[in-house]
Amino acid sequence: MSRIDPRGWGLNQRLAAVALTLGALTLLGSPSPGGAVTLDTRELADIVESEVDHITADELADWIVQGRADYRLIDVRSPEAYAEYHIPSAESATLRDLYDYPLYRNEKIVLYSGGGIHSAQAWFLLRARGFAGSYILLGGLDAWTDEVLFPWLPADATPAEVAEFEHRRRVSELFGGKARAGGGAVEQAGVELPKVAPPAPVAAPRKRRKLHKQGC
Repeated sequence: MSRIDPRGWGLNQRLAAVALTLGALTLLGSPSPGGAVTLDTRELADIVESEVDHITADELADWIVQGRADYRLIDVRSPEAYAEYHIPSAESATLRDLYDYPLYRNEKIVLYSGGGIHSAQAWFLLRARGFAGSYILLGGLDAWTDEVLFPWLPADATPAEVAEFEHRRRVSELFGGKARAGGGAVEQAGVELPKVAPPAPVAAPRKRRKLHKQGC
């Protein structure tokens, strides 16, 4: 079964996805509490065409490995899909959840879904509400699976590709994946995704003991 890969989309195709989003917003209701949304369509087209609205799976993996805490990663798939597997550090929030989800307009927000359609809709929703720091994970979870968890090295790889593959192999192991050498790309239908460990519990802050003044 073939799958849709937004990484190969042209500008018209990506704007078509935005048009679908407009229809979704009509069904779901207005994204702003006041009921009105002001959009600069030329600015939106410029953002889509220049591709400044996304980050790659490799970039996200590097951020996680570095332990960066200057962004929020939001999984907009269903709670069931999220429970089955999600990218480490991701929070679960469906498209409907985003209306009331505790996000701040000065945050960097990275959205992802399976292939990219739902995350594109979520991106549009947040942009319409004034979240200028919203980004899409390019290719969604499909790209994360192909490029981070199970990267593969073609049999006729160049020395540069071999060197890059060695880096990908190390990153893959950090996330519980497995790099493959030779042959073609992995058919993900037969690959078991690694388990995601639950976040470590945060210790409650210790109460400071009140110091009593000593008498002279």
